[in-house]
Parts: sequence; structure tokens; C-alpha cells
Amino acid sequence: MAQLKSLPSHPCLTATPSLNATEHILFNRFWKASPCSFKQLKPRANVGARRLQVVKAVSHVDSAVDVSEAKKGSGLRGKLNKVVLAYSGGLDTSVIVPWLRENYGCDVVCFTADVGQGIKELDGLEAKAKASGASQLVVKDLQEEFVKDYVFPCLRAGAIYERKYLLGTSMARPVIAKAMVDVAKEVGADAVAHGCTGKGNDQVRFELTFFALNPKLNIVAPWREWDITGREDAIEYAKKHNVPVPVTKKSIYSRDRNLWHLSHEGDILEDTANEPQKDMYMISVDPEDAPDQPEYLEIGIESGLPVSLNGKTLSPATLLTELNEIGGRHGVGRIDMVENRLVGMKSRGVYETPGGTILFAAARELEFLTLDRETIQVKDSLALKYAELVYAGRWFDPLRESMDAFMQKITETTTGSVTLKLYKGSVTVTGRKSPFSLYRQDISSFEGSDVYDQADAAGFIRLYGLPMRVRAMLEQGI
Repeated sequence: MAQLKSLPSHPCLTATPSLNATEHILFNRFWKASPCSFKQLKPRANVGARRLQVVKAVSHVDSAVDVSEAKKGSGLRGKLNKVVLAYSGGLDTSVIVPWLRENYGCDVVCFTADVGQGIKELDGLEAKAKASGASQLVVKDLQEEFVKDYVFPCLRAGAIYERKYLLGTSMARPVIAKAMVDVAKEVGADAVAHGCTGKGNDQVRFELTFFALNPKLNIVAPWREWDITGREDAIEYAKKHNVPVPVTKKSIYSRDRNLWHLSHEGDILEDTANEPQKDMYMISVDPEDAPDQPEYLEIGIESGLPVSLNGKTLSPATLLTELNEIGGRHGVGRIDMVENRLVGMKSRGVYETPGGTILFAAARELEFLTLDRETIQVKDSLALKYAELVYAGRWFDPLRESMDAFMQKITETTTGSVTLKLYKGSVTVTGRKSPFSLYRQDISSFEGSDVYDQADAAGFIRLYGLPMRVRAMLEQGI
């Protein structure tokens, strides 16, 4: 980028700065207002690679700087060509559209992924996006991909974070971020943006995926840059830039929904002593209000992955959708937990995962038939690390991919079916069968067996217990 002529010397400067057009304007304004506020201003290293930042020494620049004063086509913070924004149509992402245009002088392409969050959240999105200043809206149905390529591998691995969390949001972010990278390539964008706050896990999950799939993309995270601090600030910014403010009633909870789960955070849940209100739940009934009669299901599984419900083969997304409806009406899959966020703080979340809870119970139970003791122990130990990697946004990490290859291999014979009983919030296994079962009734029966001679147990016990026996002999002087 061409440099402007050097500025006059000043006693507060130890070196003459070399600035681009946008920075020159900001410098002059601040210079005139408070010339001695600069102790030193050095040209930034690698300006081309880091053009997303403006002169950091300017700590209180007039927020009303006119973009037209800068180099034509540039924004207040730099210049980008085209940005793909993860877009929901809510207040935050609606405001981000004009903010990106104002601050980076860029074309904004909004992207929305359908991961099963519900039709209502997709209604009228194109009109909202364009009214906010976006050039276009791209919507992709990722439901089957989400369940088949992200949910089911975690299910097969037995991945549960901190004993309870079934990773609903954690699994959805990489599939969305991957699609954003694809869209960026399709439309010729040089940057991607998201509306995640600087306190949560999602910023990490999005950006690690961007790094892994296209490290050349610039990343813009407005919540880490702008001066907007809350809903009222966002509304004021929207009015100032003629952005239609969503008139939907603001939920007191922060929610995330996809085909796997619905999460609730915030408001009274921030006090860990408070019981969740009954009307907070949206996809499951209170177990107390569930039917008085149990319902039985049979889940068919092939090589560790669910394939059928009550004998009917279904696609991954369809199977999960049906189980959500069935499990929800029986109050199945409610979890209230305090978890450790990746960024260091603890947070409380309440999760509704009816279909996922049913599938986890079935897959885990079938493994008791098809896997031996040490294999189960190793698999369970790896599942903890697998869950940690997914929670931390490292879906495309070679370590997770290698662990997934192990999980796929070790569950090759986990094929069969499991019968479950749903009743007032509980999921109980009532039967299981597999052509690869390691359970042998003729061996396990209390009746006589030609394969297992009970007399053999005496020698086994003496050898197995030898270390304990030797220690006792030492202590007792024998």
C-alpha cells in the first residue's frame, strides 16, 4: 500500500511514522486534538498480512470518522474484499453486517447453516440479511452431514465431556465453519466472520476450523473489536445505520439448538442453587407429566452406528428426528450441569438431548456384548480425550482423526439391536442381541459346561493373587 509523506517532527516522537491512507487521517485527527498523547508511533510489521488492525496507539479516536475521508473503498479498520458472515438473523448478526461494511469497506455475504434448529429460525432470513446491507444470503442444509459425519462418530467413540455433556454445540460448530470455508471459496471471499463473544468456547471452535481448512482466510470477530457492550448499544447502532431491529421477544436465556440438542444458559441459571423453571424447557416434557405407560423401542446398530428404529432403516437425520420426538414426550434427556469452559471459567448449562440420550444408551449397551474387558477399558479412556478434543474445537486435529480410526476399527463387530424402555424421564435397557456377541449362555450358565471347568478357578486364583500373598508373607514374617 502506498505510503503518505512523512509527518512533521514532534518532541513526543522518537521516529517519523509511515502511515497508509486510513491511518494518516486518524493520526492527524488525534494529533490536532492531543499532540503529546503519542509517545512513539512505529510502522507495523507486515502491514499487508495484518491490515485488519488500525493504529493501536490511538486509544480514543473520534468514533464518527467518515469512511469517505480514508482511501476510497477502505474501512475504518482496514480493507477486505468480501467477508462470509455466520448469520442467524438476530440482533447481533444483523448489526455485524453494517459494522463490517463500515469498518472494513467490504462486501458481506451472509451464511446460514440448517443443522436442525427449526423452521422458525430460517423464516425471512434473506430479507433480513439484505435489509442489513448484505449482498446475498447463502443457506445450506447440513442436517444429514451433521449427524452422519459429526454426531455419529462421537456416538461411536462414546464421547461425553465431563461425565454429562453430550457435545451438542461442540459438534455443530465445525460442520458450520467448514461450510463457511467452502462458501468463501465459492464466492471469492478473503475473510470470514462470526458473532461469538470473547468469553465463550465457540470462538475457538470456529477459528480452529478456519485455521485447519484455509489458513489464508482473514478472521473478523466483532465482539473482540467493537465498542458495543450489550443489547441497548446494538439497538442504537442498528437505528443509526437504518438496520431493521428484530421485533421478536428477547429470550431471558441464551439458547443454542440443533438436531442433537437444545441448550439453555443465563438468567436464573447463573445462580447454581436455582432450580430451572418448568417453562424453560422446549423439546421435552416434565418427567412428572410424561405418559403413565412406558414405551418400548428397538434400535438397530451396524458397526457401532445406529441404522434403524423398530426394524425400519432410516437416514441418520431422520432417525434422530424421530427419536427426539419420542424421547421428548417421555421427558428423556434432561441434563443440568456446571462445566469447565475452554477459556478457563466455569459455566452452568441445562441441556435437552432426548434422541441422543436414547442412542447413547443403546450403543453403549451393545458394546458390552461385543467388546472384551480390556478393549472396553481402553476405549473408555480414549473417549475422555476424544470428548475433550471435540469440546475444544479440535475436530480437524490429526489426533482426533487418528482416534476416530481406532474407534471405527474396534467397533467393526458392534452390530445388533438393543431394546429400551422409556418411562418418565428414564431409559432402561431391557434386551440386547448381536451375531458377534461374546456372551455364551452355555459358558455363563450355572449349569454344567464342557467348556468351563470350575476346578480350574483354584489355580487361577492362586496365581492371580500371588503378589498379594507375597506381600502379606513379608509383613507377617512368614
